[in-house]
Amino acid sequence: MISALPSACVQRELAAVEQAFAAELASQLPCVNSLVKHVSRFHGKMLRPTLVLLAAKASGQLSEPHITLATVVEMVHMATLVHDDILDEAELRRKGATINHLKGNETAVLLGDYLISHAFHLCSSLDSQFASRLIGRTTNQVCEGELLQVHNRNNYALDEKTYLDIITRKTASLCAASCLLGATFAGDSDDWTRRLEMFGLSLGIAFQIQDDILDLVGDPSTVGKNLGSDIEKGKMTLPLIHFMRSAPRTHAELLRSLLHSDDPDKVDRIRNLLLPAESIQYARDRAQHYVDRARRALDALPDSDARRLLDAMAEFVVARAL
Repeated sequence: MISALPSACVQRELAAVEQAFAAELASQLPCVNSLVKHVSRFHGKMLRPTLVLLAAKASGQLSEPHITLATVVEMVHMATLVHDDILDEAELRRKGATINHLKGNETAVLLGDYLISHAFHLCSSLDSQFASRLIGRTTNQVCEGELLQVHNRNNYALDEKTYLDIITRKTASLCAASCLLGATFAGDSDDWTRRLEMFGLSLGIAFQIQDDILDLVGDPSTVGKNLGSDIEKGKMTLPLIHFMRSAPRTHAELLRSLLHSDDPDKVDRIRNLLLPAESIQYARDRAQHYVDRARRALDALPDSDARRLLDAMAEFVVARAL
C-alpha cells in the first residue's frame, strides 16, 4: 500500500469500492468471473480510489457518488494494467501471473475492454455527465501517452520533455482526474478543485518516475514484477535519458550499444553502468521536485486528517519500494 494511514482513514469506503467493483463486473459466464477474480488481485495500492475519497474528505462532504467514482477510476486503471502487460509482454504483476501470460493476448485485450466498458456503464449511472466526460477525456490522454511511448520505442535520443509528456498523459492524468472528481463532487470551491487536481497531477508524475527507477534498481522480491522490462522494450526512462546527455561520450556510447544489443545480461550491465553515475539520483531529485509541488498545492486547504494524509502520501512516493 502507499500508506496504511490513508487506507485506514477511508477503510470503510474502500471496502465499499471493492464490493461495487465486484458487483458491476459480475457476469453470468463463469469464465468471465474467473478472469475478473484473477485481475482483482492487482488491486494493490488502490491509489486512485484513495485519491478520490481523500480529496472529497479534504475539501467537502464525502457522499455515495464518490464510491461510484472511486470504483470507476479503479476499473480504468485496472484496464490500463491489463493492456500494459500485453504491450510489455509481462509475465508477472504484483507477484502473480499476468492475464496475457495465463490466457494469451486475445483474452487480455478483451478483458481490458470489458473493464473499460463497465467503467463507462457505471459512470453513466450518475446524474451529472461531468464525470463521464472527464473519464472519457482522461482515457484518451492515457491512450495518447501509451501511443507516444510506443512511437518512441528504441529512440535513444528521447529528451526529458517528451518523457515527461508521456508519463503525464499515461499515468498522472488519471491521478489528477481522481482528485478532481473527488473535489468536484464534494462541492469544493474552484480554487481548491484546481489545487487538488494539481496535487494529483504532480503526485502521478513523481509516482511514475519512481516506478521507472525501481524498474532499474528495485528489489524483485518487493517490486513484484519483472525488472528491466523498460530496457527490454526499448523504453527510455529518466535515468537513461540523463545518462545519455551527461555521461562522458565513451560511456554514453557504451550505453547505446548495450541498449541495441541482444546480450542476455544487458539489464545487469546497464544497471552497473548507471549506479556509479549521478543519473539515478537525478531522477530521484526530479521525483522529489514533483512531490514538493504536490505538497505545496495542498497549502490553502483547511487542516484535516484527509489533507494531512494526502501530504503523507506525496512524501511517501519517493521513499516507496513497492
